[in-house]
Amino acid sequence: MIRCIAIDDEPLALQQIGGYIKKTPFLELAGLCDGAFQAIELLEETSVDLMFVDINMPDLSGMEFVKTLENPPKIVFVTAYSEHALEGFRADAIDYLLKPIDYGDFLKSANKVKSWFDAQSRKPAEVRSNKDFLFIKSDYKILRINFDDIKYIEAMSEYIRIHLVSSKPVMTQLSMKSIEEQLPDDRFMRVHRSFIINLSKISVIERNRVVFDGSIYIPVSEQYKLKFQNYVNQNFLD
Repeated sequence: MIRCIAIDDEPLALQQIGGYIKKTPFLELAGLCDGAFQAIELLEETSVDLMFVDINMPDLSGMEFVKTLENPPKIVFVTAYSEHALEGFRADAIDYLLKPIDYGDFLKSANKVKSWFDAQSRKPAEVRSNKDFLFIKSDYKILRINFDDIKYIEAMSEYIRIHLVSSKPVMTQLSMKSIEEQLPDDRFMRVHRSFIINLSKISVIERNRVVFDGSIYIPVSEQYKLKFQNYVNQNFLD
């Protein structure tokens, strides 16, 4: 689902776009805003993939509003004036809708948006990291994941699943090799072709298995057994 907000100072136009979003199966309405300042507040509170933004609004125009955002969601501009189209595309908008808008026009634009997001989701995910956290692409979002929040990472065919302490697991299209290269090797260790563990989250080691939370058992394979045993020996108190 593509999470959307609509921004328009005209109540009827705003309700119309909101109704079209609800009617479209692959769109999810996250909020309706009667101006740019309300939209700024909403963007601070919730994640948004796409904005339908009216260009002609008082106080702060849609175009000016978009330029104030450091990392804006994708944009479809809404306008009553076709001459705004070129300026909209220069602002990296996916499309623009010309008022009055019928559902056919809206759906055509929405399908263009969906095609863009589908193309992005098919690209291999990227990972960027520093000493405390990493950024990964998951679904249509870029997520920050703190190293301290990772329990272990599991290979899932063409994907990996990052199991976290404070929230549900995150799936991303990434190889184990790629993620392993970005993790600090004094904090993480690969113990199996399908598992990388956060060494600080280990609670018990038994029978060549690492135990997390008393019920999650991660096998240590022969290929990684010696390296892992050396780590244990270095931190073992006689």
